[in-house]
Amino acid sequence: MRIAPPKQTARRTAVVGALTLLAAVTVGAVGQVPTASAHNYLVSSTPEAGSVLTSLPPEFVITTNDVLLDFGGENTGSAGALEVQGPDGLFYGDGCVTVSGPSISTAAALGPAGDYTVIWRVVSTDGHPVSNQFAFTWQPDAAQVASTGSAAAPVCPTASDAAGAAGGDDSTGATSGDSNAASAASSDDEFFSVLAWGGGALAAVAVAVAVTLLVLRRPKLGAGPGSDSRPPGDI
Repeated sequence: MRIAPPKQTARRTAVVGALTLLAAVTVGAVGQVPTASAHNYLVSSTPEAGSVLTSLPPEFVITTNDVLLDFGGENTGSAGALEVQGPDGLFYGDGCVTVSGPSISTAAALGPAGDYTVIWRVVSTDGHPVSNQFAFTWQPDAAQVASTGSAAAPVCPTASDAAGAAGGDDSTGATSGDSNAASAASSDDEFFSVLAWGGGALAAVAVAVAVTLLVLRRPKLGAGPGSDSRPPGDI
């Protein structure tokens, strides 16, 4: 039976201890990798899905669980959309929306009685678009005045639109392109951040394994002054 020399045993113990410490640090670092933010989801709405309206509220509102992004400002299209389609297939409202914190809203307008569909689209806090729809029933009382609908979803007029029409400027399109680029950049930054954390942790593990192999494969020193080597069979 051969007992490892004290120095060799101590060296192996130190290597094992260092690897254990490095593994703990690596696991902790990976645990701190920033996770991708979840998409916003619907919390409440006016009107409520499946409800019956008898009088018109001031606004139709969609409220989510987190702050919404509004890259281009009010009414540019990048803020999102709220479209209300009636039983006659026509759209009601002016197409203008306002983003405020976790909510998006538009001035309420409805036509004849019947079933309506609300189609909404917002820019989630993580930069991704989120959309959905729901239905409600309109049973107006005698005091309600029906609005005029349009065959296509209305687009809110803006000062930029007016300037573009007068001078042939395509500023609205440029704004939309800039907002899409900003959204893509946000997603790319998030991806590369996660990649950098994970890559750094894996690199640290790889270096530790390489060092350990080099240490354990060093040739043993022969017997000599100061050597702790013992002849085979020493106990």
